[in-house]
Amino acid sequence: MSKLTTNFSLLRPAAGLALLVLLGGTQIHAAVGASAGDSTSRLEAGAASETSDTGVAAMDKNVLTRKGVRVQFTAAPIDDGDPGQAALREGDYADIRFQITGADDDTPVQGNSPGVWLDLAKAWSGRGTGSMACKDRVALYLQGTVGMRPMVDLNSYFILVMNRSPSISVIDPFVGITGITNLYAQINLERPPADWVKTRDQRRLFVSMPLAGRVAVVDLLTFEVADTVDVGANPIRVALQRDGRYLWVASDAKRGEPGGVTVVDTDTLKAIAYIPTGRGHHELAFSADDGYAFVSNRDDGTVSVIDIRELRMVKNIPLGQVPISLAFSSLSQSLYVADGQTGTVSVIGGEDHELVAKVETKPGLGPLRITEDGRFALVVNTAEDVVYVIDAATNQLKHTIEVGDEPYQISFSRDFAYVRGLATERVSMIYIPDLPRERTPAVVSFPAGAKAPKLAGDVSIADGMMASGNEAAALVVSPADATVYYYIEGMNAPMGAFRNYGQQPRAVTIADRSLTETEPGVYTAKVKLPAAGTFDVAFLLETPEVLHCFSMAVAPDPDRAPVTGPIGVEYLERKHIVKTRETHRLRFRLTDPADGDSQPNIKDVSVLYYRAPSYNRTVVAAVETEPGIYEAALPIPHAGAYYAYIGVPSRAVKYGDIAFITLRTERQRASNVAARAFGAAAGSGRVAPQ
Repeated sequence: MSKLTTNFSLLRPAAGLALLVLLGGTQIHAAVGASAGDSTSRLEAGAASETSDTGVAAMDKNVLTRKGVRVQFTAAPIDDGDPGQAALREGDYADIRFQITGADDDTPVQGNSPGVWLDLAKAWSGRGTGSMACKDRVALYLQGTVGMRPMVDLNSYFILVMNRSPSISVIDPFVGITGITNLYAQINLERPPADWVKTRDQRRLFVSMPLAGRVAVVDLLTFEVADTVDVGANPIRVALQRDGRYLWVASDAKRGEPGGVTVVDTDTLKAIAYIPTGRGHHELAFSADDGYAFVSNRDDGTVSVIDIRELRMVKNIPLGQVPISLAFSSLSQSLYVADGQTGTVSVIGGEDHELVAKVETKPGLGPLRITEDGRFALVVNTAEDVVYVIDAATNQLKHTIEVGDEPYQISFSRDFAYVRGLATERVSMIYIPDLPRERTPAVVSFPAGAKAPKLAGDVSIADGMMASGNEAAALVVSPADATVYYYIEGMNAPMGAFRNYGQQPRAVTIADRSLTETEPGVYTAKVKLPAAGTFDVAFLLETPEVLHCFSMAVAPDPDRAPVTGPIGVEYLERKHIVKTRETHRLRFRLTDPADGDSQPNIKDVSVLYYRAPSYNRTVVAAVETEPGIYEAALPIPHAGAYYAYIGVPSRAVKYGDIAFITLRTERQRASNVAARAFGAAAGSGRVAPQ
């Protein structure tokens, strides 16, 4: 099992599965089967439990003792304003917790990556021709089978791609790397996005929309816009202070007019203050204790200091000509501000807000980032094609490192600084452990596409690279190639790619759904309970091999509308590849969401489909070919990616109310190596058609 264990934990931001499936799919199935054979029965309350090599398992249905380990499962509601609530309830958030210890001595079992899936038991009993046991579904989950996904997957993450259009693509990399790229959902926004920031608990994403004068609040568990907040004209940068209490929104006023920041309470989602700061574009940073916010005013050549407790500006610091970027070091307790025109990096004390030091470089500075430990500030020089490294312990220039053409973005993983250049398709990597040494660190690089980012036109201020802080992997957007690349450190090239279905990607981030070890031997996650009923909680441990299904009851919310729609859909496509200039026959089954039974004799089923991003919108009628199975003839005149939505007026189902599907033409697929490897697939989100 050593190879399986290594593969299982390699891809996750915390503990992902996609690479496991790609590198050892047959091995996984065998391992899961062996594990299932060792532990086939579920523990039910009051029922006799199975025996193992360590003796009799615990009678408590939420405690399992097997193969020298004890696993205790608990699920508790998170207090979101109802302190008297004791039961789990649909639509609410819950704390999922697994405590893993030795069976005899209660020693915490640390450093594990348990696999956990939550799904309604009743839903599975109604799928297909017969029921499927909880433990048997795990093999399907691990294989990434389209249509065979749990309601909640606590082992994976989703890739969120900010598009040039007013939308965010949600890609399921688990299905993608197993051979079919799954556009899981599409989040439609009011106007095009500019910047975004996630909450630390991965529950919400705040997205600025300059042309709307608002910030969209995206629920990262449902991938829907839950709310919007009015924040004034032209909001660009958004940032959360470290404790998450306030969202700061920087608004760039019209040229020559003063701008400022709007402060939003993240609990009430109301703007509670507007603080004018100065002219020009603004960047944001915070002191380590959330005592102060720092706002650059590019056209005024100043940085404003705001007391967060009092929400008032206490100082305006003149620093030069073009303060283009800034960041705060928790080690030196100082603010570092890069001036793009003079090439000076100013160091400002975090308490007295006085100038501590100046580090002179050359004009052409751009984004500045600080390593996670606060030791080094890295700032790119787009004109000189270098990265300057400043030691925060001495406030002196430590290294000048040559990188790719016109560097403009920096992102950190645990071991590397990734540097993206505007004029090259290659991404440079600087080894962070080499930074304290006297010699200049070596630079390695890899290609992220075939085209330089500048060929796409204007680039986003939001990060086009997402390097995991815990694992040796990164996601890189190539806007000119309309592709997101997945890279594992140590390889010469990306190991995979995700096409963006006719959209031009601008930035990337992730929504992490995986369990986190919050204390020794304790693995937790926060989830939104999607429905009422009895859930199977499948638990897979690799070392030792343990597969078990716990049970969890979720009560209905009497004040909440039913979460299931009037009808469900199961697409019967196998490859999701269609031929240009031919008619594709789209087949699907309509079902009852409650029990999965087929729904025959519906006369008004139709399909809206179009070529991405929004060409040739066409509606065609679907006919019933077998009881409950319907077919629509879709002419495919041009190469590209197609979206298809189902509508059933007699069941009050509008286009976009139920799961959509994406199809890709053979011609487009054959023209691209990445597309040949990863293809296209059915989406499973509920989004409105564009």
